[in-house]
Amino acid sequence: MAKPATTKSLRSIYQFKVTLSDIRPPVWRRFLIASTDSLADLHLVVQIVMGWTDSHLHEFVKGKECYGVPDEDFPSDIHDESKFRIDQVLKQEKDKLRYTYDFGDGWDHDIVLEKILPFDTKTKLPACLKGSRACPPEDVGGTPGYEMFLEAIADPDHPEHAEILEWLGEPFDPEHFDLAEANDLLQN
Repeated sequence: MAKPATTKSLRSIYQFKVTLSDIRPPVWRRFLIASTDSLADLHLVVQIVMGWTDSHLHEFVKGKECYGVPDEDFPSDIHDESKFRIDQVLKQEKDKLRYTYDFGDGWDHDIVLEKILPFDTKTKLPACLKGSRACPPEDVGGTPGYEMFLEAIADPDHPEHAEILEWLGEPFDPEHFDLAEANDLLQN
């Protein structure tokens, strides 16, 4: 007797956790996105949920394969992220990507596919589910610069306290993550 055919859904909902490397306590977000969205879409979602401003170059790495935005002036073996769906690169739960944003500051992120969920048209996608701590400010100097930044803003007697507050131009709470704001930005 033949086995009944199993059908695979054309698309699923992928639940990811993205964690900024080398920062303790960790800065992380958990979010949902359609499996059929492109890696370019994933890049934009990571930018929004983490709090980056998409002001620098980036790339995804899985194994020996790199994905990003090819540049005719600088030929490389990078695959065009807009031509790859997420489910072509990440196929099963626990699959991982390394995402680097701002090669000068070197913000590395671990992106883990936590769950593959059935697609539901009632679920607004993309959506941020949860997160912890604020993303470092742009151009702060990577992990060492961020550590110095945190020391300076926390100590009014620090020799660079006033200068850094002026450079920042707005209050900064390293413990604050605004889930509602992230979701508002994702839906617009």
